[in-house]
Amino acid sequence: MSSFSLLYVLGLSLIMVHIAQAQNSPSDYVNAHNAARSQVGVPNIVWDNTVAEFAQNYANKRKDCQLIHSGGGGRYGENLAGSSGDLSGTNAVKLWVDEKRNYNHGSNSCVGGECLHYTQVVWKNSKRLGCAKVRCNNGGTFITCNYDPPGNYIGQSPY
Repeated sequence: MSSFSLLYVLGLSLIMVHIAQAQNSPSDYVNAHNAARSQVGVPNIVWDNTVAEFAQNYANKRKDCQLIHSGGGGRYGENLAGSSGDLSGTNAVKLWVDEKRNYNHGSNSCVGGECLHYTQVVWKNSKRLGCAKVRCNNGGTFITCNYDPPGNYIGQSPY
């Protein structure tokens, strides 16, 4: 194989690795959250490596793709997403944010479906975020995002 061919193949491999990581980086998760948060006027959330480590440790235990909450040890809020195929981090956040249509801010309640994933994304007191993604044993995807401090307190409005 010529040097040019080898470099070309290596270059394609690097591009493919970059594409595979697209929409799964810490900044992708943070940007997707902050886009939703800015729509309702709450402060931006930032990436936190300690929270991300918690998320990754739990995600590694969920390679069975079961959407079971970690409990967060009482320290963190949590959103989970799963799919039978590949799911990007930004698409997981989009699934949660799409629940906005079920949230009635006037009554601070879910109307017509689930909305608690959305309210956690935009919870005004949550300041730090950590997310993780694993490919499951069945070829699916498990994604978790954890929030510090947690949100979704009964009787309190997210914003």
